[in-house]
Amino acid sequence: YGQLEVTKFLLMGTMKFFIIMALVLTRDTKDTLVVTQCGAEAIAFLKIYGVLPAATAFIALYSKMSSKLDKKTLFYSTCIPFFVFFAVFDAVIYPNAEKLQPSLSLVTSILGQGGVVSKILTHWTSALFYIVSEIYSSVSIGLLFWQFANDVVSIQQAQRFYPLFAQMSGLAPIVAGQYVVRYASKAKDFDGSMHRLTVAIVSAGCMICIMYHFVNSFLERHGEGLISNTMETTSPDANPTKKKQPNMSMTESFRFLSSSKYLRLLLSLVLGYGLSVQFTEVLWKSLLKLKYPDPLDYQRFMGNFASTVGICTCLVIFGGVHVIRILGWKAGAIATPTIMAALAIPFFGCIILGPPLDGDSTPTRLAVAVTLGTLQSLVTKTTKYALFDPTTQMAYIPLDRESKVKGKAAIDVLGSRLGKSGGSLIQQIVVLSFGGNILQATHVMGLLFYGVLAAWVSSAVSLSKLFLEKTALVHQQQEAAAKASEKKLD
Repeated sequence: YGQLEVTKFLLMGTMKFFIIMALVLTRDTKDTLVVTQCGAEAIAFLKIYGVLPAATAFIALYSKMSSKLDKKTLFYSTCIPFFVFFAVFDAVIYPNAEKLQPSLSLVTSILGQGGVVSKILTHWTSALFYIVSEIYSSVSIGLLFWQFANDVVSIQQAQRFYPLFAQMSGLAPIVAGQYVVRYASKAKDFDGSMHRLTVAIVSAGCMICIMYHFVNSFLERHGEGLISNTMETTSPDANPTKKKQPNMSMTESFRFLSSSKYLRLLLSLVLGYGLSVQFTEVLWKSLLKLKYPDPLDYQRFMGNFASTVGICTCLVIFGGVHVIRILGWKAGAIATPTIMAALAIPFFGCIILGPPLDGDSTPTRLAVAVTLGTLQSLVTKTTKYALFDPTTQMAYIPLDRESKVKGKAAIDVLGSRLGKSGGSLIQQIVVLSFGGNILQATHVMGLLFYGVLAAWVSSAVSLSKLFLEKTALVHQQQEAAAKASEKKLD
């Protein structure tokens, strides 16, 4: 397809590599901090009372900035503050955590009882790191990379680029995971490990900004024929200079999202993934804490898990390319929920069938449950990177600029957070109903899990019809624009 297209792909793929690397390192660090200090049940409370309000505030701020800032300034203004926080956390907050945090006895005396909330307040610095890392996990892929990619990659290129972007980013978890296993977790204590992790996180942040600059410089030098035309710019009389977007309040953003059936269905896919993952991942992490109570052991396991996810993603991505290219968008969209449904059966069964799991009394069954949960989570993440992410991001390409920026921001950040926070709210109700132990409510979580998957598949089937219609319309407009240009030349 030409040297220019290959160079464009490699530059953007390298940028995504560092975005994913920072995401993996922050994700595993936040889980290690919260799960080992507060328990996996704390995740449900943090996502409702911490992550959801923070995501809402972020999307309001981002919507405001997207109307006032140019694309480059918007990118840097979104990216850099996250890595400044991670550096400050390592240099100032975490070393002084004991001075900044109240004791468990003090919090318990004020609240009148112990439990998950008391542990969260006692370890509020770790909770803060968790919240910021969760926001970054949504912003990094959805806004920092895919929104940029959707602006500069055509529909024809996307069919080749997008599945292979997962191949490039699949290398990042391998590198990040082995960095954790072979270097960070080898520190004498978790304080030293935290510092080693932060060095890698901040370095990845610097490389993200550098690669973004290189990609933009390349496109400015070789832009003709590389930057895509959307429905907004395919008219022969269209002005190539895109109009400045109108300012939209949060209420208007929600109204804009709800007014489009296409975006509502796309939101349903994101919500479906967020909810279904919540119903299995917290169960799995509760089992991991029973098996690996020491933070460094837990961190080491998560590092190896991240590397395995990367390896599997690299292996299956070539199949993902062919699934989307040969079988079409619809097959790629429904593959993830279908595979999740099949693999969750033995995982739920191992927990439900038998006495309560415990590291001392049922070590063999606990090991089997951890293995099944790890396999289910591994395949879920692999298919997400290889099929779910490429198909959902391809769905944005035929849309006009306003739908891309406003709708995509709401879906990727707020939509994913509502999915995860909604799952967390349900988990809170279930946990409180079953004596504070989520493992005792596994059968309820299983029923909810399969209900969400059914709705997810239904939305994907409906969206596939609209996607084909919009894609055909874009092609017609491009052909009309080409014919009009030929007539002008004649």
